[in-house]
Amino acid sequence: MPEFFSFISEILWGSLMVYLLAAAGIWFAFRSLFVPFRFITDFGQSLKSSRTAQRGALSSYQALCLSLATRLGNGNLAGVAFALTSGGPGAIFWMWVSAIICMATSFAECSLAQLYKERDANNQLRGGPAWYMERGLGMRWMGVLFSVFLLLTYGLVFNTIQSSAVSHAMNYAWHIPGFVTGLVLAVGAFLVMLKRLKTVARLMQWMIPTMALAWLLVSFGVSLWHADLLPAVFSSIIKSAFGWQEAATGTMAYTLSQAITSGFQRGMFANEAGMGSSPNAAAMAASSPPHPVAQGIVQMIGVLTDTFLVCTASALVLLLSGVVPANGAFGGTQLMQQAMVSLTGTWGAGFVACIVALFAFTSIVANYLYAENNLIFLRCNIQRNIWLLRMAVLLMVLLGSTINLSQIWHIADVVMALMAMINLTAILLLSPVISVLARDYLRQRKLGVVPVFDPQRYPEINRQLAPGAWDERPPSSR
Repeated sequence: MPEFFSFISEILWGSLMVYLLAAAGIWFAFRSLFVPFRFITDFGQSLKSSRTAQRGALSSYQALCLSLATRLGNGNLAGVAFALTSGGPGAIFWMWVSAIICMATSFAECSLAQLYKERDANNQLRGGPAWYMERGLGMRWMGVLFSVFLLLTYGLVFNTIQSSAVSHAMNYAWHIPGFVTGLVLAVGAFLVMLKRLKTVARLMQWMIPTMALAWLLVSFGVSLWHADLLPAVFSSIIKSAFGWQEAATGTMAYTLSQAITSGFQRGMFANEAGMGSSPNAAAMAASSPPHPVAQGIVQMIGVLTDTFLVCTASALVLLLSGVVPANGAFGGTQLMQQAMVSLTGTWGAGFVACIVALFAFTSIVANYLYAENNLIFLRCNIQRNIWLLRMAVLLMVLLGSTINLSQIWHIADVVMALMAMINLTAILLLSPVISVLARDYLRQRKLGVVPVFDPQRYPEINRQLAPGAWDERPPSSR
């Protein structure tokens, strides 16, 4: 079975997904008139003006932190290590390229999620890819298919990856048995799952910045401590990215292909742009200013934070330590721990273990929220099914702490590609709507007014929207 998933993963990621992601990102950049890049500084004002959430909605800041909870996970540490092991230092360069390209894709999917949001039975804003597939395309069957894949991916597969990473890290640092780690992680996640969405969002809004800042301060601090080696590290990244280092040995084509594939593959696993995950969080927010594009821009910043800051910090630690080529047999988390130990001393292994545990914990909680969100779309959110979902998530956390991580990665690559293909198909079909939103936002900015989306201006779009979804306006815009 592992060989089967490995074979399918190679087919999907060998060329298909790389070309699809690149083409989609470039297409959305043009279709949006480069609005997400032209007004990238707007995210600061959007976050500042929406720190206080409206009734039945998250603030833009809370929605960003919730999406970062799934983005900041094992992919930022072990995923980077795997990318370096399989694609060399050049994979980091292609992770950066994938992030720049995928920013436009993230903008598109999150803007659509915000546009087609609706209120659930508890008056809480809900939405995501399944909603814009049903309302925007009139294809509920596609939304159902996507929701099923998301439930499998975020409810089951990804949680085993997070749990496995924590158990290996704790065992490496303090020889704690994997099952004990899994049990503690499961209990902690379960207690948070019982809380209301707004309570969990408030928890995420202080946990996410704190743990991300801790990792960035230490890893960048260690990198600056070895500043004399940094020029050689960046030179290695650039040269390896284009196969210049390997050209003399005749392996340029293979190495270049591996670097691009590994960079895009692990970059997408880390920043999740195009997968259709972060739109679930984007739709839960009451955007400020009240325009779908504003929320798209805010969520796009998550891609930058994840790849250019957190993943780069991890890559520098690994490359400065030099442990990747010599210890390719180690798991990704252990590579990171060994790298930190070689640069800082024995305390480095424990520090990485704590960061991995925090990243995994927040990811598991957010993964569950995404899965529950799609249960609502499937109209299966009765108490029995919600409890079944919770038990399934906890079971996978326990299993993840005891099974082989490399097998899970192959399964994750396959389901991640399937999710992305469905979502990318939907947003490509909805690209005319994205163009309309971008032009509307650009028109109002040129007029010097605060952009406010008025669905009445676009009767065709208005007919697709949930009743009352855009009736309310924050006090500042009235």
